[in-house]
Amino acid sequence: MRNKATRQLVRERNKRKKLISNLTWGGMGLAVLAVLGIIVWQGIKPAAGESVPVMVSQPHIPVDSDPGQYNSDPPTSGLHYPDEANIGFYDENIYTYPAGYLVHNLEHGYVIIWYNCDLLDETGCPELKSQIRSVMDELGGVKLIAYPWNTIDVPLVMTSWGRLQRFETFDADQAKAFYRANLNKAPEPNAP
Repeated sequence: MRNKATRQLVRERNKRKKLISNLTWGGMGLAVLAVLGIIVWQGIKPAAGESVPVMVSQPHIPVDSDPGQYNSDPPTSGLHYPDEANIGFYDENIYTYPAGYLVHNLEHGYVIIWYNCDLLDETGCPELKSQIRSVMDELGGVKLIAYPWNTIDVPLVMTSWGRLQRFETFDADQAKAFYRANLNKAPEPNAP
């Protein structure tokens, strides 16, 4: 009788060990699948904003020459210079043809925030600039430029290579989402 009880205890212990082992391996398998799913999603997640047909961008054109017309305002691709603009916030236009530089940045995977203070009242512009700077700081300023652009018909437009997002009013969460979805989605994403 004792031998039978011992065998029963051993079987129950072995069942528990097997159950624990199965749960452990199953949990590790689910964790691996979750990590793989995240990696795949990062590679295929949809870009944010409106799609704009990509224009021919090669060869580079001479610096300070007129790059011509673009198929969107502001541009998302097209002819550009071999030089790019520096990252950061621009309070005023410093170039004869800024798009020639900025489109090169887009080709390198940058996101550009174009803003038009002409559409805002005297308190609206400083507030918009402050909001833009705050988002740029929060995102670390990596491959990110804010540039004044008085031809847009809304206060703010964000662009990346072949993508455009218009803002009637600034939305920090939407701006960050556009940046994260479109950063480095360009022909030369590994360029500085």
